[in-house]
Amino acid sequence: MRIAIIDLGTNTFNLLVAELQDDTTFKTLYKNKIPSKLGEGGINIGIILPIPFQRGLDALKTYQKVIGEYKAEKVFAYATSAIRSASNGDEFAQKAFQETGIQIEIISGDREAELIYYGVRSAVEMDNRLSLIMDIGGGSTEFIIANKQEIFWEHSFQLGAARLLERFHESDPISHQERKALTEYLVEQLNPLFTALEKYPVIELIGSSGSFDSLAEMIAHKYHTIDVLHEKTEYTFKLEDMESIYIEVMSSTKAERLKMKGLIEMRVDMIVVSALFIHLIMTRLKIPQMRLSTYSLKEGVLWELMHREVPYR
Repeated sequence: MRIAIIDLGTNTFNLLVAELQDDTTFKTLYKNKIPSKLGEGGINIGIILPIPFQRGLDALKTYQKVIGEYKAEKVFAYATSAIRSASNGDEFAQKAFQETGIQIEIISGDREAELIYYGVRSAVEMDNRLSLIMDIGGGSTEFIIANKQEIFWEHSFQLGAARLLERFHESDPISHQERKALTEYLVEQLNPLFTALEKYPVIELIGSSGSFDSLAEMIAHKYHTIDVLHEKTEYTFKLEDMESIYIEVMSSTKAERLKMKGLIEMRVDMIVVSALFIHLIMTRLKIPQMRLSTYSLKEGVLWELMHREVPYR
């Protein structure tokens, strides 16, 4: 059976078309992301403004054609932070259904975290020890404390890169004052996470897709070869590489970042706040290891479809 999964994020709409080969494996037929920037201008006031509203609908129309070309038999579309927190989020979902026939399910932060966990667990070799999973979206950031068997704690924070960018990053490059203000804000907001980690100490940070993908690709281009990531679902960062890239990103202008190999244009702005966020987590918590999972919510949906008790067929 062919399945299409759309992750309607705040910055990007991601599409995965896959062939379910049996109850445990799938083959990726098509994978793409469109920079919808749904939260542009309105993320911190809880509304999808007219231009990003239309841009999101246009992205779904593009995906509707692709899904038809691949003859996907079922379509699963999940809306996350930008849509669930917007006063006109339901209106967007209704309009999308009217114009494309795609039924959008607006999910909670906890549900988002659960699906991310399933995706990460499918990509990364985990054991009985606890890992901290981090997924930086445009509107929210999910943290999950888990091992290979279960989730021990999860929380969705309204700390997405688009929200933070609009609020704290106006200078080019980011100023010392902006970095200080952003760091202080994150520390204040993340108190529930710090409390949870006292109860559930972790051995590593696992970054889920997105900005972590970009950082891995930037490191591969700068210090290794892109082959180290080819067809891999996980990657172990060298902390000295991360520190070097962090320093470079923090001191860079937008024009300089546009020239950085491995950094795609849609993440040129948000990589600054994302890199600061990741650096804060690693240094404040003194986490000794960091890995990338190239799987996230979409692959988590696939895992759930293949393993749920009630068949999807």
